[in-house]
Formats: sequence, C-alpha cells, structure tokens
Amino acid sequence: MPDIIVSNDGPIRKIRMNRPDKKNALTLAMYDAMATAIEEAGKEPSVHCLLLAGAPDVFCAGNDLNDFVAMAKGGALGEPIVRFLHALARFEKPMVAAVSGAAVGVGTTMLLHCDQVIASDTAVLLTPFVSLGLLPEAGSSLLAPRLMGHARAFSLLVMGKSLSAEEAKAAGIVNAVVPSAQLDAQALAVAREIAALPAESVMVARRLMRGSADEVVTRIDAEVEEFKIRLASTEAKAAFAAFLNKKR
Repeated sequence: MPDIIVSNDGPIRKIRMNRPDKKNALTLAMYDAMATAIEEAGKEPSVHCLLLAGAPDVFCAGNDLNDFVAMAKGGALGEPIVRFLHALARFEKPMVAAVSGAAVGVGTTMLLHCDQVIASDTAVLLTPFVSLGLLPEAGSSLLAPRLMGHARAFSLLVMGKSLSAEEAKAAGIVNAVVPSAQLDAQALAVAREIAALPAESVMVARRLMRGSADEVVTRIDAEVEEFKIRLASTEAKAAFAAFLNKKR
C-alpha cells in the first residue's frame, strides 16, 4: 500500500496518511504526494470538500526526523514541505480532518487550515518544535494565536504543552469529539454535509471568513526562512542527537 492513499467518495476527495509502522511520520515523498492531491482537488470542479485522515491509532507523528537531520546538514528545508504548506494555505475549498491518536508537529499545525476537525477521544495534539531547537511552521505562528489567543497558543507552540481532544475542542481547534470507532463515519458525514451545500457560495463564504491566503503564505515563508536557520543551529543539532540516541 502507498504511504498516501487518495480516493474519492462522490464530491469528497479523501487523503489518508498510511505509514502506520512509522506512526505516519511524513517523508518528503509523502509531502509531495499530499501537495499533488490537494492541488488537483482544487482544480477539479467535481470535488467540493477535502477530507484528511490518518491511521486508527495515530493521525501524524510529524516530520520524519531522519529527513530533518539530513536537511540540517544541507542547510535547507525540503521543497516538498514548502509546496505542501503552500497548497494548504492556497486551497479554496472546505477541508475536514479526522484525527485519532497522536497529532504531532505538522500533524497539529495542518489542522489550523481545516474548517472542521473531528477528533476521536484518543486524540492528543502536541507541537514540540522549540524543544527540538526549532520553531512553529505551517503559518501556525499567525493562525494559532488568532484562533485560541496568545497565551494558549504560546503554551502549545512554544512550551510544547499537549492538548487532549476535549482541550483542543475548548481551544477552538476541534469541532467535535467522538468515540474512535465512530471517527471515520462522523468525519465523512460532516464532509458530505458540507459538500451538499452550493459549492461556489461555500468557497466565497470561506474565503471571506478565512481572510487573505497571501498573508498566510507570507507568514509560512517567513517561518521557513527562520526554520532553515534553526535547523543548522547548535541547539537543534544537540536536540536531534539526543532524540536519536534515546531511540537506539
């Protein structure tokens, strides 16, 4: 099975991360595949809604750290990552996410681009960027404070405090919390409800509500430039080494 599974359910384009043996840690190839799927969904008139999902026990463990180590040595962030982040920010149709288990790093920050997030009662959101000598990405330094206020965003993005599904709902990131066995069905039902609405009206309303995509892309690019610097920093190299040694 491919690491990214793309399928259609009527007017719904489903993108499922499918690398459960590595807890859906994202490789550059996976970023590329998701970016392509999102870009193509944006151009396809028959697609009215996008649904992002992971495995039953884990949504996404963030970036594959081996890729991060390689990028740190090269002093650059992989182009597929930037392409994926831009695709999220530029996508004009509604996005729904079905989140179960861990949503780490970009597994959490991609949710800030979604319009409806359905979480299982096992979901945990965590962004350990700063503890790895890095910083928030995916436009989260802009979107998270707007959504949940500076203090809660600081706890999540800088201090690395985790959020349970119910805490994420209280913070405004998650719309509904359901039992794990019901997650996929509930998320699909929400996507179908949205997809049944007049598509053009939905897109216009969404654009007005979310504001300028250019502003988000500009923030993503600023984060990327700082991220490159942090990747090559002594702090990040020491944090990566400690993490990888702990795993051995």
